[in-house]
Amino acid sequence: MKYKMLALFIGASLLCSGCHWFGHDHDHDHDHDEHDDHDHVEMEEHRNHAKEHDHSRDHDHHPAHEHIPPHDHTHDHDHNLPGYKEEPLHAGEIRFTHEQAHAADLLVETVKPGVFRAVIHTGGMIQSSQGSEQAVAATSSGLMFFANAELTEGAAVQAGQALVNISSDKLQDGDLVLKAKIEFEAAEQEYERASKLIEDKIISQKEFNEIKARYRTAKATYQGQADNLSSTGLAVTSPISGYLKKWLVQNGQYVSLGEPVAVVAQDKRLQLHADVTENNFKYLRHVYSANFKTSYNNEVYQLSKLNGKLLSYGKSAEEGSAYISVTFEFDNVGDIVPGSFAEVYLLANNRENVLSVPISALVEEQGDYFVFVQIEPELFRKKHVVVGQSDGTRVEIRHGLEPGDKVVTRGTYSVKLASANNAIPAHSHSH
Repeated sequence: MKYKMLALFIGASLLCSGCHWFGHDHDHDHDHDEHDDHDHVEMEEHRNHAKEHDHSRDHDHHPAHEHIPPHDHTHDHDHNLPGYKEEPLHAGEIRFTHEQAHAADLLVETVKPGVFRAVIHTGGMIQSSQGSEQAVAATSSGLMFFANAELTEGAAVQAGQALVNISSDKLQDGDLVLKAKIEFEAAEQEYERASKLIEDKIISQKEFNEIKARYRTAKATYQGQADNLSSTGLAVTSPISGYLKKWLVQNGQYVSLGEPVAVVAQDKRLQLHADVTENNFKYLRHVYSANFKTSYNNEVYQLSKLNGKLLSYGKSAEEGSAYISVTFEFDNVGDIVPGSFAEVYLLANNRENVLSVPISALVEEQGDYFVFVQIEPELFRKKHVVVGQSDGTRVEIRHGLEPGDKVVTRGTYSVKLASANNAIPAHSHSH
């Protein structure tokens, strides 16, 4: 019994001691959880502060006018994630993002075989069409003065518009007008008589034509003087609407009756005259159209879009010259200046299955040509190409590209700048 009581006492003591130990451990764990919670809150605040700092840094790095899309910030966060590593670029590769492409208005064309015309590259000149120019002659003798100080070469004129005024004492007295009237009436009577004689074949056709010409000249002279005589003198008017191509006299100069004083041209139709060397003569029979670029404008004009047509080409070289002339006629769109020199691309027979790209796709470096090919949505490669003929708008690619290649045709310079930036080692985020 004694031993039983002793055993019970020892067991109860151990049980109380175990309760104390468990309670102590529970309290210790609770304190540890509170400490963890505190640490967790501090870490969240620290991370939130770090995020705000990163956002502020990103905002300062990208000016507002760049319009960086929201998803670009996420992309930046991915770059800052531990363990992130951007794939290295291989030789000739350029990374160009969607945002950069949008800013550069990037355009890509898929290369495929097509028709490309044989080209003869030469020089030429823009001229007014034959029959579209008329000389303006003085209708009296006297001192000539410009009717308007703004009538400079190239100025637009209307039919019947006064170009110059001729002043003389005889004009003021009306002597010349009276004389012109008498000459006109005499020429008119002679013309009426000759019209009856030619019907009976009493006079020759040549003689009749001469009488008719004298009549028309006398009539024009009289009407011009009678209708255009004023206190400022006798006005000489433009016979057609167009533009003042050239002054043949100077302001204040003395002119004689019938002397040309100016040339007026119509600008509705123009001519393109190209000079071709003798060694290309055999190809001229295949030429049917042309593109050209003026010396003052980089725009390439296509005769096919200007209602152009081939008028003629020489069958032999002119005496003393090694060149053969080819002439086209086309509509003037309003910004082509007659008399200007042009770079001409004569278009001959078609060539099939030719790879070509727009000229805007080419980048020249020390005589070599390159293009940028898209290999992934944001990855491009610089490729060396060998070019062939050019028609002014597109250029033949002989080597360097394959059908299906996607070539940058607009925004090329921006990609070139990006290639230079990619060559510079990127800034490291690790400190």
